[in-house]
Amino acid sequence: MEKIQSALKNHKKKLMSMKNVVGVAVGYKESAAVSTGAPKMGVVVLVKHKLPETELESQHIVPKNVDGIETDVIEVGELRLLGRTDRDAAAQPGVSIGHYKITAGTFGAVVKDRQTGEPLILSNNHVLANGSNGTDNRSKLGDPILLPGPHDGGTLEKNVIGKLHRFKPVTKTYSQSSCPKAAVAEIWLNAMFKVMHPKYAVKVMRQADSGNKVDAALAKPIDPGRLNPDILELGPVKGTAEAEVGMEVRKSGRTTGVTTGTIKAVHATVQVEMGDGEAAVFEDQIIASPMSQGGDSGALVLDDQRRAVGLLFAGSDKTTVFNRIQNVIDELDITI
Repeated sequence: MEKIQSALKNHKKKLMSMKNVVGVAVGYKESAAVSTGAPKMGVVVLVKHKLPETELESQHIVPKNVDGIETDVIEVGELRLLGRTDRDAAAQPGVSIGHYKITAGTFGAVVKDRQTGEPLILSNNHVLANGSNGTDNRSKLGDPILLPGPHDGGTLEKNVIGKLHRFKPVTKTYSQSSCPKAAVAEIWLNAMFKVMHPKYAVKVMRQADSGNKVDAALAKPIDPGRLNPDILELGPVKGTAEAEVGMEVRKSGRTTGVTTGTIKAVHATVQVEMGDGEAAVFEDQIIASPMSQGGDSGALVLDDQRRAVGLLFAGSDKTTVFNRIQNVIDELDITI
């Protein structure tokens, strides 16, 4: 595994730059979407669409191996945030919840603040904090959180379950630059464009140096006594576990209820469309078979012993993506 992870690290940037590629990971090689009789680990390249090599330019053809490690290509579709449906909610994990400005997502779990021991509500940043990077005014601490979420009829007058308490900012792939030199360059470029193309404007953007590990946030309940920590139709969480390729997992989400899937790859780096033409890169992610739809974002992912292994946040009609649970715990300073 160490040799495979090393090859993944060495070639991640080049592979991610190829057209049609949305992620890379460690996983089993597959044939016709079915694991081979003798599973073999390798570097897995995730693509929007699986295309014949004749339709690709040579620099965009995935090599058969990297550093002596065999590769495989898996079609996963275009990864996007999952965030809307229409389901009623109750005050327990597995149901509708959301920041007052969004549509709705899933109440993931009742967790505890590591410092104070107080109960908190866990879900995604894009569910509880409106996808904020921490400086964009998309949300602020203390904002009302509705249960059910706004798309399901939750209102500020009747359905405030808690307040936004803490979140991990999501760094977009490109963001507005704060560099003084970049600002000067932008002024000069716009002056030139005003003459040549008066209807256009130029913005100098900064590319992120590294990816995100989690899409996660916490809400502080107004009345902790209202919370039922048991996940709807699954029961109480029995601790945590590390995800492994081939592991069977399940979740209870606002849209599709209880569904099961299989982990296909770990240590994944993926680019996720965040909406409004923006994207963000997430590292150390877990890739599973399709087991979610829009509105399931924020659901806790469990193994067959009801141990938490991840926090669901993105996917497509071909795959589901979730944060590694230990990263969520560390980034938010909580216990499960």
